[in-house]
Order: sequence, then structure tokens, then C-alpha cells
Amino acid sequence: MINLTLLKDKLLQNKLITLLSGKDKESIHPAEVAHMMNNSPLKTAEDTFMGLPDHAQLLLFNYLASYLQKSMIEKMPQEKAAALLNHLNSTDRYTFYASLNGVQRSALLELLDEKNKKATEDMLGYPRQSVARLVNTSFCTLNQEMTLAQASHHLRLHHEDSDAADVVYVTDNDGKLIDDIPIRKLVLNDGSKTVHDIMDHHYVKLMIDDSTDEAISRFKQYNRTVLPVTNAENVLLGVVTIDDLIDVAEQRNTKEMQRFGGVESLEYPYVKTPLFSLIRKRAGWLIILFLSEMLTATAMGYFEGEIAKAVVLALFVPLVISSGGNCGSQAATLIIRAMAVRELRVKDWWYVMRREILSGLILGIILGTIGFLRIVAWQHLHWYNYGPDYLLMGITIFFSLIGIVMWGTLSGSMIPILLKRLKFDPATSSAPFVATLVDVTGLVIYFSIAAIILRDTLLK
Repeated sequence: MINLTLLKDKLLQNKLITLLSGKDKESIHPAEVAHMMNNSPLKTAEDTFMGLPDHAQLLLFNYLASYLQKSMIEKMPQEKAAALLNHLNSTDRYTFYASLNGVQRSALLELLDEKNKKATEDMLGYPRQSVARLVNTSFCTLNQEMTLAQASHHLRLHHEDSDAADVVYVTDNDGKLIDDIPIRKLVLNDGSKTVHDIMDHHYVKLMIDDSTDEAISRFKQYNRTVLPVTNAENVLLGVVTIDDLIDVAEQRNTKEMQRFGGVESLEYPYVKTPLFSLIRKRAGWLIILFLSEMLTATAMGYFEGEIAKAVVLALFVPLVISSGGNCGSQAATLIIRAMAVRELRVKDWWYVMRREILSGLILGIILGTIGFLRIVAWQHLHWYNYGPDYLLMGITIFFSLIGIVMWGTLSGSMIPILLKRLKFDPATSSAPFVATLVDVTGLVIYFSIAAIILRDTLLK
């Protein structure tokens, strides 16, 4: 493995260029070099990239992390940056521009030629989760009248080697999609046959306004690596490849995981994010959650009289409210994931509610039974004296856990669905947020049940 810190040495740079070219018996894939650069200090990565010739830079650029891509473009002379950006395929070019903020994007769009600039602006105009933003315009079409020999010759002349080269498309004179044909069919059939002879008149496609979630579902259902994209008139506009879709899904899943953990999404990898930027990303949610948790103290203050009469009630506060928070976090995680993979939709809320109420009831009974047995066991083993009314205390814990766990599962399952209905990201119903909500309301449930059951005994 090449040590990037030594790449200022011209001989090592030449070795890297040879390895990237694929002409060396020890050839290395650009993704491997990019991985090393992504995990190296920024200055080392910049020096390495800038020392490479143009063709090697173009090979590497697509595989670099977005923060490195921005840094390299900013360091390049404008003419060189313009040449690199214009040589990217449409999807990779869009991915780069989509990672920029408004000011950066406006400035760097000026480096594109008119054709690429218009195409990129058009793609950026579609919703963020739209298939249109992933369309690759590098595809080749055939006429059904061609012989397979003519088709092969046409592909050699007009089709570049790319991820989309596994399938070619048959269109009519108006550019409307008729069929898709795997390259293997062209190779394995007699060259004298026509394209029409090997067509099966069956194809799977995406619409330009489909969401990436719909695209992922279609790729999984039909086990494809590339799918055509058409407009409402069935005119072929481009293709979407599975690797581009995976990249988008990975970025989105990373952001959702961070938000679900109560953190603003990071622009850079964790190890590359400056300390104070990391603190700023975490502080916002922590302040909101801290202020929310202050309501817990307010709730306990409201039941101060009950606590003063039966101090033993305070011993079980962490137990009952943490159980509700944990169940709420579990439910939120399950529902958010189910919606992400399209197992559930907003209109399934009633099904989810019924299921989670039943789940919460059963889980509450399980935890409540354990809590009740714990109090009885501790009393009989003389590990703690709960007084003569220990059974009533156990019953209080039993019913409190049932109520709190049911409320936790109901809150955790319904909040993501409600946010989705309101067009917000369900991942913002983070585990800490659900836990905090259940903490506050759980106290009210716990002390209210205690006030009813212990009214004529400990709380006289």
C-alpha cells in the first residue's frame, strides 16, 4: 500500500499514476487511492491530488469525499477546474453541485459550458429526493430495424464505457422507449438478426418525478443494476444506476441516523469535523432536551406532597420513566425504519396504533410483573423494608409500568407518522426526544396511579 505522506517524491507519484492507469500488473483501483486520501490529513491529500496529471485527477475525483472535492476545486486554477467539471458525467457533476451551498454553487456553475450548466440547473431544480437528480445522460439507443452487427458497430462508435453500458435501449423516431436489451443478447445472437428479433417487448422503467424511495423499491423488486427514466410521454431522458442510488441512500441514512441520535447532520466525516463544529451540532438538541427535561422537575414538584408522605415512591422514579423512554425509543426506531423501506405508509396509522397498544400492554405486563416480584422478593429477603403496605406498592409499580410502557410505545410509534404526515423528516423524532417526552408524562402517570392505589395507606 502506498504511503500518501511520501507522495511528494516524484518517483512515487509516477508509480501511483502507473497503478491508476491499469497498465501495471499491480494496478490499483481509483477507489482504493481515494480511500487512502479520504483518510489522510487534508494537506497531504491536497498535495497528492495536485501532483497528479489531469487524466489521473479525473479518474480519482468521483471517488473522493465531498469535502475533499470542494477543497481540490477551490485550489485549482479556474481553467483546470472548469475542464474537470465539464468532463464529469451528468450524475457525478450533479452530486458535486448538490453538495455545495448556494453561494458556492452559483460561483462554480459559471465554470460549466452552456449545455452542462443548463442540464445541471435543470437537475438541481427537481426535489432533493427525486430520481431526476440522479439521471445519467450517458446512454445509447438503437433502432429496431438495425441488424445486430450494425447495432454492435453503432455502440462502438457512440457508446462510452460506463456503469450504464450493460443495457441499451430501443426507441422510435420520437425518442419514445420501446424496449431494453442487455448487451449479452447482442453478443450471443447471430449478427444477421435484427434488433426487433431479440426484443421481448417487456421493460421496467422509472418516471422522472419518481422519488428515490420508489427507485430503490423498483431496483430491489426487479434485481436490476440500471433502469431507464422517461417523462409522462414515455420519451427516454436518461438512466439511473444502482451505484448512484446506493450513494444517495447511504448519505441519507447517515443523516437520519445522526438526527435520530439527537445530532444535527454533519457535513464532514466525524474524524474530519472540527471540534467546535461538532460541539455546535450537538449543543442545539442538547439544550432543547435539557429544557424539556426541566419539566420533569416541575412534574415532581407538583407531586411534592405525595413524595413527602411516601419517600419510597421516589426510589422507583428512574425505573418507571426509563422503561417508558426505552419502549418509546424502540417503537420510534421500528416505525421510522419500516417507513424508510416502504413497509408502512402514513395511512397505516390505525394499524400501527392498534398493534403498538397491544404490544405496549403485553410489554408493560411483563415489566410490571418483574417490578412487582422484585418488591416482594426484596421485602421477604429483608434486603429492603417497604413497610406493611409493600404489596400495594408492588401493585402501584405493576400498573404504573403498564400505563407508562403503553404510552411510550404509542408515542414512539405515532410521532414519526405524524411528522411524516406534516411533511417533516420522521428521523427528527429522535430517540432522546421521545425519551424526554415519555419521562415527563410518565411521571404524571406514575404519581397519578400511586395517588389512587395508596390513597388510604401511605398517602393518607
